[in-house]
Amino acid sequence: QVQLVESGGGLVQAGGSLRLSCAASGRIFSRYSMGWFRQAPGKEREFVAAINWSGSSTYYVDSVKGRFTISRDNAKNTMYLQMNSLKPEDTAVYYCAADQTVYSASYYSSEDRYEYWGQGTQVTVSS
Repeated sequence: QVQLVESGGGLVQAGGSLRLSCAASGRIFSRYSMGWFRQAPGKEREFVAAINWSGSSTYYVDSVKGRFTISRDNAKNTMYLQMNSLKPEDTAVYYCAADQTVYSASYYSSEDRYEYWGQGTQVTVSS
């Protein structure tokens, strides 16, 4: 079992930046592949980015490529999502997810690839 807690959300103006964190506890963090998803009001949850267990492989949805960076610090049991050049359409609740499998990051672009989920953190981008 692993517990995930997101933090770092908030209100930011368009063009601004935020860094989300996902702190994990319970099992050996470095053995988990991780991802970020988001859900905007009235929409389904969508994939944002994923990272493999070592951080050597990352994968992004096209809409955030070049603006968002996913990373992890296994020594701190924490995953990050650096979000730059934020747009109003990035407004959503952001969720981190984890799974104890070890494929390349692109494998983790679907919700059903993950066993564990956090509770989410709100990101609001004003225009």
